[in-house]
Amino acid sequence: MVKGYSRTQIALHWAVGLLIVFQLIFGEDMGGAWDAVEDGLAPDMTLLVWGHIVVGSAILALVVWRLALRLTRGVPGAPAGESAALRLAGHLGHWALYALMVATPITGLLAWFGGIAVLAEVHGLAKPALIILILIHVAAAFYHQFKLKDGLLDRMRKPQI
Repeated sequence: MVKGYSRTQIALHWAVGLLIVFQLIFGEDMGGAWDAVEDGLAPDMTLLVWGHIVVGSAILALVVWRLALRLTRGVPGAPAGESAALRLAGHLGHWALYALMVATPITGLLAWFGGIAVLAEVHGLAKPALIILILIHVAAAFYHQFKLKDGLLDRMRKPQI
């Protein structure tokens, strides 16, 4: 088991986080473009529409890289003394986030470039699910930092090799 996250793992974590925030804030133009496609019209390909496609693709690539590092390098274990329930919740929460961070851009890309309307619906449903999981993730990090005081948050701030 590794002692901590590498510089690359930490950089990818925060880069993906920032890109997801960008998507959540500036992604609404894509809905209008998709509505035009569904109406048989040419979508207005604004900078924000192109940005949504490019940033979504970047998120997918970076998350695949993160997963590759996670599977090859590993991740630090749970804090000492952590309950089995918290350990399971953390494990399930992380894998749920990874699943959404992979599925969301894939469904969006397949909907947009493949014209698969049902995937556009799935993509749209991913937004509130992702927001909920992100809020839980952040709340859990703060719970560890300020209530349990186990230093968990520091692992995503300071690389340890």
